[in-house]
Amino acid sequence: MGQITVKIINRSKNELPAYSTDDSAGMDLRASLTEPITLKPLQRALVPTGLFIELPHGYECQIRPRSGLALKKGITVLNSPGTIDADYRGEICVILVNLSDEPFVVNNGERICQMVIHSYAKAEWQLVEQLDDTSRGAGGFGHTGVK
Repeated sequence: MGQITVKIINRSKNELPAYSTDDSAGMDLRASLTEPITLKPLQRALVPTGLFIELPHGYECQIRPRSGLALKKGITVLNSPGTIDADYRGEICVILVNLSDEPFVVNNGERICQMVIHSYAKAEWQLVEQLDDTSRGAGGFGHTGVK
């Protein structure tokens, strides 16, 4: 497991994101609100975190749903995973959507999503007329069946 240093500004009144266990890939992010936000069924909202980060070149930050919030309350990240690029310097905000049939209240300090920091590679396109064959070929979208 590698480790990198990420610069962070915390303008919320919440603690910094932290890993819950030694093997956690993601850190929970918390809402930074002056008043609660009520999400009605099928409603979405942009929820601020009060956090600003400076990722090293070659890294991105993915914003993902929290599994417990999704299962128990039907709350998820709408553009999942959301991507924060290394050159973005604005506040991290999260698009939450309520997929349940009941209103959900987001309170200040509530854990709303998780953040995973990951390195990436840039692609360089090589234009060709044919791709190498594989045993799978063009099979997709359930081509292996249901068993």
